[in-house]
Amino acid sequence: MNKLPVAVQVYSVRDDAAKDFKGTLQKIKEMGYEGVELAGLYGMAPEEVRRIADEVGIPVISAHVPIDQLRADMEKTIEDYATIGCQYIAIPWLGNEDRPGGPNYENLLKDLERIGKACKSKGITLLYHNHDFEFVRMEDGTYGLDAMYAAVSPEYLQTELDTCWVKVAGEDPAKYIEKYSGRSPVVHLKDFYKEGMPQNMYELIGTKVEKKADAPKGYFEFRPVGYGMQDVPALLEASLKAGAKWVVVEQDASNNRPPMEAIKMSREYLKKLGW
Repeated sequence: MNKLPVAVQVYSVRDDAAKDFKGTLQKIKEMGYEGVELAGLYGMAPEEVRRIADEVGIPVISAHVPIDQLRADMEKTIEDYATIGCQYIAIPWLGNEDRPGGPNYENLLKDLERIGKACKSKGITLLYHNHDFEFVRMEDGTYGLDAMYAAVSPEYLQTELDTCWVKVAGEDPAKYIEKYSGRSPVVHLKDFYKEGMPQNMYELIGTKVEKKADAPKGYFEFRPVGYGMQDVPALLEASLKAGAKWVVVEQDASNNRPPMEAIKMSREYLKKLGW
């Protein structure tokens, strides 16, 4: 099997990065990761982030940037990430009002096109990073995620399919990657274990949810890549077929082991597969 370069989402080791950004990047590189994706700048100026990454010798290929930040100051925000050297900006989350079927959904679509055009003018590709809530059925029976991608031209919006959340939503993530062949430059490799219908999934990514006493019971935890329920070889093969440029390891919470150990386990597993 051919292979793609492997990056890691720094959010996976966010506490380590906040304490020692340069040292964390150095350890990430030593593990064999070939790039990083950011979720915040840890109080640093873009120029400083770029300098540190250059000194370590690991590129910042992408960044998760909240849509509200892009709406508030689109030009400066995009310019900041261009300074860092990002090839991609990914919108990582939507509030209830912006989601497919929500009251601000039509405006969201306009914003995605506007932001995507501005990104393109700076040589950056705009991506959208899904969870499972986009797999709501629209009036025509299609999923909200597919409706979003159908409404905005691939010229201005591409995918960053999170394979964990696609599977949680009940779909085959490998098939979903292939479905967006030519539009899937970055794929998130995320593994997990799930039983029943757990209520804690979103709590693990820092989002408060209302717990209902009569809700179905279950258990959920994020796991290092290769240690959960994902068919990782199938995800990798699909990424190659779809024309992806990068795969990115992400583990939102590391359960009972240090986050740095968790991302190292993910990288070592991928190396065993020849990646």
